[in-house]
Formats: sequence, C-alpha cells, structure tokens
Amino acid sequence: MKSLTVLAPLLLCVTLLFSSLNVASDSAAEALAILKWKASLQSQNHSVLLSWNTSNNPNTKTSPCALFGIHCNHADSVTKINLTGYGVKRTLHSFPFSSLPNLAELDLSINELYGIIPHNISQLSKLTYLDLSYNQFSGQIPPEISHLFLHLQTLHLAGNQLNGSIPQELGQLKFLTDLALCSNKLNGSIPASLGKLSRLLSLILFDNSLSGPIPPDLGNLRNLVEVYLDTNSLTGPIPSTFGNLRKLSVLSMFKNSLSGSIPSELGNMESLSEISLYHNNLSGLIPTSFGDLRHLTVARLYENKLSGPIPEEIGNLNSLVYLELSENQLNGSIPASLGSLSNLEILHLRDNRLSGSIPNEIGNLMKLIVLELDHNNLTGNLPQGICRGGSLEYFTAADNQLTGPIPQGLKNCTSLKRVYLERNRLRGNISEDLGVYPNLRFIELSDNELYGEVSSNWGLCRSLQSLSIARNNLSGTIPAEIGNSRQIHRLDLSSNHLVGEIPKKISKLTSLLYLYLNGNKLSGSVPLELGLMSKLLCLDLSANQLSNSIPETIGNLSMSFYLNFSVNRFSQRIPIQVGKLTRLFHLDLSHNMLSGEIPGEFQSLQSLETLNLSHNNLSGEIPASLEKLRGLYTVDISYNELQGPIPNCQAFLNASVQELGRNKGLCGNARGLPPCTPFSKKGHNNNKTFLVVMFSLLSVSCLLISSIALLFAFKRKKDTDEERQSNASDGIFFSVTSFNGRILYKEIIRATKDFDAQYCIGKGGYGNVYKAELSSGDVVAVKKFHSLHTGEMADQRQFLNEVRALVETRHRNIAKFYGFCSSAGHSVLVYKYLERGSLASVLSKNEESKKLDWNKRVNIVKGVVNALSYLHHDCSPPIVHRDITSNNILLDLEYEAHLSDFGTAKLLNPDSSNWSNIAGTYGYIAPELSYTMQVTEKCDVFSFGVLALELIVGAYPGEFLSNLSILTAESIPLNNVLDQSLSPPPPEVVNKLVFILELAVSCLNINPKSRPTMHTVSQLVFDHI
Repeated sequence: MKSLTVLAPLLLCVTLLFSSLNVASDSAAEALAILKWKASLQSQNHSVLLSWNTSNNPNTKTSPCALFGIHCNHADSVTKINLTGYGVKRTLHSFPFSSLPNLAELDLSINELYGIIPHNISQLSKLTYLDLSYNQFSGQIPPEISHLFLHLQTLHLAGNQLNGSIPQELGQLKFLTDLALCSNKLNGSIPASLGKLSRLLSLILFDNSLSGPIPPDLGNLRNLVEVYLDTNSLTGPIPSTFGNLRKLSVLSMFKNSLSGSIPSELGNMESLSEISLYHNNLSGLIPTSFGDLRHLTVARLYENKLSGPIPEEIGNLNSLVYLELSENQLNGSIPASLGSLSNLEILHLRDNRLSGSIPNEIGNLMKLIVLELDHNNLTGNLPQGICRGGSLEYFTAADNQLTGPIPQGLKNCTSLKRVYLERNRLRGNISEDLGVYPNLRFIELSDNELYGEVSSNWGLCRSLQSLSIARNNLSGTIPAEIGNSRQIHRLDLSSNHLVGEIPKKISKLTSLLYLYLNGNKLSGSVPLELGLMSKLLCLDLSANQLSNSIPETIGNLSMSFYLNFSVNRFSQRIPIQVGKLTRLFHLDLSHNMLSGEIPGEFQSLQSLETLNLSHNNLSGEIPASLEKLRGLYTVDISYNELQGPIPNCQAFLNASVQELGRNKGLCGNARGLPPCTPFSKKGHNNNKTFLVVMFSLLSVSCLLISSIALLFAFKRKKDTDEERQSNASDGIFFSVTSFNGRILYKEIIRATKDFDAQYCIGKGGYGNVYKAELSSGDVVAVKKFHSLHTGEMADQRQFLNEVRALVETRHRNIAKFYGFCSSAGHSVLVYKYLERGSLASVLSKNEESKKLDWNKRVNIVKGVVNALSYLHHDCSPPIVHRDITSNNILLDLEYEAHLSDFGTAKLLNPDSSNWSNIAGTYGYIAPELSYTMQVTEKCDVFSFGVLALELIVGAYPGEFLSNLSILTAESIPLNNVLDQSLSPPPPEVVNKLVFILELAVSCLNINPKSRPTMHTVSQLVFDHI
C-alpha cells in the first residue's frame, strides 16, 4: 500500500509529460498544415503573409500561434483565423480543414478566393463563425454546411458569385443568429426550413435572383431584428405572419414583384424603425395600423399601386424622419395630421392622384428639408408658412392646379436649393414675390401666369445653375445683373413679353449650356460677346425682332448642337463661321431677310440632321459639297432665289415640293423639280450663242436618235424585265427566328403597309425605324435603310458577313436580333421591339426622365457594361460597336438596358490594324479617331464614359467634355453634376453614383491606353455596385 502511495506522483508526472508532448506535436502539426496552405497561395506578397515564415521566427516551429491572424487556446491549438482583406488568392481545396479540430472562427472575407466552397468544410465541427463574404466563390452552397449545426452561429457568404438554390438543410443550423447570402446569383425559392432558425437575428438575402413567394414560416422567427429580401424576383403577398416579428427593426423587401395588399398585421411590429417596400406591385390601402409603429423613422412605399387616402393615423408616427409614398394611386386630400410629424425631414407624395389644398399644417414641420408634391391634382394656394422652420431645401409642386401668389414664406426661405413649381396657375408679381437665395441651384417656374419683370436679384443668387420662367407674362428688359450669376448653365426666359436688347453682360455666363430667349419681343443686334460663351450647347433666339447681321463670333460656339435664329429680321449674308459648328445637328435660320449664297463651309457640318433656310433672300446655287452631309435628314430651302441642281444626298432627294418650292430655278431628281440639263449649270442664261448652236445640232440629230430608239426599245424592255427578275431572285433574306426569311419580309411589308409613315417610330440619317406587329402577335422593330447609291454597294457583302456575326450574339443586354433582309427594294434589320424606346428620348422628356430614378440609372449602367464586356471579350473576333450613345440604348418595360443599332459595328481582326472611316455620333466619338482612324475597343470605352456621365447629369454632358486633358473626378464633385429633376439619391445609392462618376472619368482618359478595358470595368462594377 505504501509502495502505491510512492508510485502515484511518479505516474502523474509521466502522464503529464506524455500529454504535453502530444499537445506540442498537435500544435506543430497545425502550424505545418497552415504553412503548407500558405505555400499554395498565388499571392504571398502581403506583409501579413510574408510574416508567416518559420525560419525567421523559431517559436513557430512548434506553435502556429505566433503567426499573424492566428489565435490559439491555452493548449496552443488554433481556434481563430482572421485574414480579412489581406489579398489572399487561391481556392480552398488545399485548406487544412481536417487538421484544425478546434477552429471556432474562420474569417477570410474581402479577398480574392475563388472556386467552389469545399464540402469538407463540414469537418470544422467546432466552428461558430464562418465569413467567406466578398470573394469570388462560385458554384452552389454546399448543403454539408448544415453538419455544423452544433455550434455555428454566424454564416456570411455575401458578395460572391454563388448560384443555385439556398439549401433547405440550412434550416438545421439551430444556433444560427446571422445569415448573410446577399449579392450572389442565387435562384429558386426561399426554403421554408429557414423558419426553424428560432435564434436568428439577421436574415440578409438581398441582390440575388430569388423567386417565388416569401414563406409564411419566416413569421416564426420571433427574435429577428433585421430582414433584407430586397432586389430579387419574389412574388406573391407579404405574409401576414410577419406581424409576429415584434423585435424586428428593419424590413427591406423593395425591388421585387410582390403583390396583394400590405397586411394590417404589420402594425404589430412594435420595434420597427425602417420599412422599405418600394418598387413592387402592392395594391390596396395603406393600413391604418401603421399608426401604431411608434418607433418608425423611415417608411418607403413608393412605386407600387397603392390606392385610397393617406391614413390620418400616419400623423401618430412622432419618430418618423423619412416618408415616401410617391408613384402610387393614392387619392383624397393630404391629411392635416402630417403636420404633427415633428421630426419629419423628407416627405415625398409626388405622382399620385391627391386632390384638395395643401394643408397649412405643413408649416408646422420645422425640420422639413424635402417636400415633393408634383404630379397630383392639388388646388388652392401654397401655404404661407411652408418654410417656417427655415430648413426647406427642396420644394417641388409642379404639374398641379395650384393658384394664387408665391407665398411670403418662400421669399425669405434662404435655405432653398431647388424649387419646381412649373405647370400650375400661379399668379403674382415675380419681381416682388421672390428674394435672394444664396444656396439656390435650380428654380423652375415655367407655364404659370406670373407677371412683372425679371429681377436683378437673380444676379445675387451666386449658386444658381438653372433659371426657367418660360411661358409666363413677364415684361421689361433682361437685367444686365443676371450676368453675375456665373454658375448658371440653363437660362429659359422664352415665350414672355420681354423687350429691349440682349445685354452684353450675359456673355459673363461662361458656364451656360442652354439659352432660350425665343418668343419674346427682343430687338437690336445679337451682341458679339455671345461668342464668348464657348460651352453653349443650345441657343434659341427665334421669334423675336432681332435685326442686322448674325455675328461672325457665332463660330466660337464649337460645342453647340442646336441653333435657332428663325423668325427675326436678320439680314446680310450667313456668316461662313457657322461652318465651324461641327457638332450642330439642328440649324434654323428661316423667316429672316438673309441674302447671298449658302456658304460652302456648311459641308463641315457632318452632324447636321435638320437644316431650315426657308423664307429668306438667298440666291445662287446650292453648294454641291452639301451632298457630303450624309446625316442630314430634313431640309427646307423654300421661298428663296436659289437655282441650279440640288445636292445628291437623301435629304434633298426626299424633300417635298413645299420644302424646295418657290425658288428661282432649282432642278434635280426630287419631287416637283424638273430634271437637270446641261443648261442647268451656272451661267447658262447668258450663253445664247451656245443655245442656238446646240438647237441646230439637236434638230439635225433628231432623226438619227429616233431611229436608234426604235431599234432598241424592245430590247431595253426585255432587259429591264430580266433585270427586275434577277434583282428579286438575288435578294438576300436572312432570319434567325422560326420564320422563313422571305415570309418574315412579307409579314413586315404587310404589317407596315409597305413602310407607311404612320408606323414610323424613329428617324435617322441612315434609315428609319418602324413598328411592325406580325400575325403571330410578336411585335418587332424594323430598321429600313435609305436606298444605297451604286458606289456604296461595294461593301455590302462584307456588311452581310458582319450581320451574320451579330446574329450569333446572345446577351440579355443586347437587343434581340431576328434577321436581315436585303432585296432590290429594301434593306432592313429586324429587332425585338422594346416598349420604352431609347434612353435619349426618355431623358429628353421631363416626366419620363423623373421615372428614371437613380436605381434605374445605376442598373442601366450595369446593363451597358455587361453588353460591352460581352462584345469585346466573349465574342470571337471581338465586336466594337462604334456608336454607343443614349439613342442606341433601348429600354424595356422594366427599364432594363438593351444595346442596339450595330449599323456601324466592326469585327476586329487580331492580325490587322483595323483602320476605318470615322463612324459614330459626334460628342461620343473617341478623340483619337480624328487623327489615327484606328478602331479599337477603347473607342467604345470612351463612348461609354460619355454615356455614364450623361445618366448622372440627365443630359448630354458637353460642359464636362470641353477639356478632357484636365478632367478628373475631383474636378466634378457628385453634388455638382446630379440630375436635379430627380430627388436626391438615398445614402445607399450615393456611393454607387460616386463610383460610376469615377469610372466614367477613367473611361474618358484622352490616352486610349490609359482607359480600362470593359472586362475590367465589368469586374469593378460587379465588386462595387
């Protein structure tokens, strides 16, 4: 017994010794396993990974715990690995899952890991925290993750490229508190089994392609604090069981296709602070139970089909900061109870059917910053106390039936930044009702019944960027002081009763892009100083009483694309300097007293589409060089003294009798004109001797010619018939639809009544676009090219080859191409019809552009990026579009972008230098094309940069393109370029827009080699948007 007492301590020491040896051995094995994985990584240059070197740290020979980012327990066994954001690049196939038995936390987020998530990740049996988010993992979520059900609490797989459905086995993770699978490519339905995760606090599934209904079982998750299901394709109703989620703080389900009414049970979510249900198909009433959500700060229900009145009970939400109910079908009056929302800062009620007057109680909202009431049926006066709190910055009530004066409260509201009150019936003396606004950037008062003079106080509004008071009853002169508002880029005083001269100091507005003074009674000369406004894009001085000559300095407006001086009293010659305006697409000098010849310099106006010189005293011949204006579509030269041949281009040849008539002696192959003869040349009227000699020769030759004509008459008829048959048989019909090519062509002829004008939906320099409804019910867009001249047919075979290559393109963001037809009669391209038309047309219409909100614009950028990346990098050979403009971006009903019009596209041969004629639209063409003529993908990249900037600005961004060499993202802050017709973007969108702006600037680099490829752009967009 005594001997056992002596041996016991000895046995314990031996046991502890062997135990410590085993621990040291296990620890060394874990270290070696981690270092072996480190050796397999592609990128090991990061300082953290460089520190994983046992030769520099002897301690790591037996323990991994000294390695940076590795944490161990008291037994030197690895329990935590955190390498977030350290540039780790590799798959996880060689990760030592089986060698880390005590690992509890694994964070590899924000790296460059790719490949699939291995199934043997389930070997980490003690894992409580797993974060693989913001990498490049693909494939499906392994259902084996459910084997971690004993301990796993956090599962973050966001921001990858995972696809497939969400495994229903995830419902077995009974201790899970945080599940984030957002920003992937997951599809299928949300598994009902997630309703078993009773401890779940956070469910984040946004930005996927999930479909089907929301399972009511999610209403069982009574511990939920936040739910993000937005930006998917979910359908069906919002489950009423969500009323059980009394701890829920955030409910985000916007940008889906949810339908039905909003359940009144949501009023039971007593902890709710933010609800976002916008951009769905929800209908019915806003539940009165919403008045019980006393902690609610943000409610965004816009872009649905909600109807009925705004509940009075909303006035109970004392914590509410942001209320947006726009773009619904709400009716009735604005409840006075909204005046009780003492914390309200943003109120959006636009685009509804609200009626009645704006309640005076709105003046009680002392913190109000944004008030949007436009596009309703509101009547009565504007409330006097609308800016009582002195915080109002954005006020829009356009497109209502408001009457009365502009309230005194607005006169002293110096916080204002944007005011839109156009298209109402407001009356009052504008020179007395408005004050000085140091922060005001945009004010739109057009289409009212305002009177008085244009106040000199506008010159004191030093932040002003847009002033529009068109179509009112303003009188008096334009004050010279307006030239002090140096930031202004849009000035519209058109259709008033303004008199006097255009002040010379208006030239101080060097940032001005759009100047509309048409429809007034302005007189005198156009000031020479107008030529100093070098950024001007659009100038309309029509319908005034301006006189004398058009100043030569007009040639300095090199950025201008629209110029209208019609219906004035201008005399003398057209200045040849107009030929310098190479970006001009609309020029109207009609109804004046201009004399002399049409300048030959007009041949430089290669962007010109519309030319109107009618009702003047122009004489001489039309310069033959105008036939080079291939983009010219409409021309009117009537009521002049012109003579001789008309130019041989489509605009002149297709002109009507009215557009060419009432001249001295025009001839040519156009309707209503006699054919030209040798005597149609200049000076034939004075050469009588030549006429006599020619008459004699003709009479002598007459008999001989008649004889020859008889001999060949029958042969010519026969040849003509054969030629027609040959042309018909040589027609090329090419279709990729179920239609036979010839049948498709006959269908188009029938559907458009042989291209009748009533079916024309678009016109361009190279052809017109028609809408055709086929007998199958399909609707297609048909682009019919103008007839080609003989000399232009040489490259038709190459063009057909390119068309055939385009048929192979298959991409969701490229307009679906049905086929091509070329016959003796017509050449047409057939595309899928897209309902909303071109992006350019949407942006140009005030009401349509407002529907194109910031999220839609971001999505359009993504769509165009995807399409161009596909053309440049997934097609063989690569395809360069060469005409990326807002005119060639078509939008479907969901505002999804589709790239169209490949008329100028070019297949890049990798073995050639790809030299080409310039193609594309001025203002979008890469600068290097003007001197290298070499087509590369970087030409499209530049055009994309212009387009991206256009989407942010809301119009062609010519102001920012005038000096590309100094263009930087810092030189154009986001707040200075945002389209002011829209509400300010919400915080979650601002960062996306900043990124797009920076991306656009990089694409506009004057050096093509410094521009990113569209593949790089695509990756950046995927990572940041």
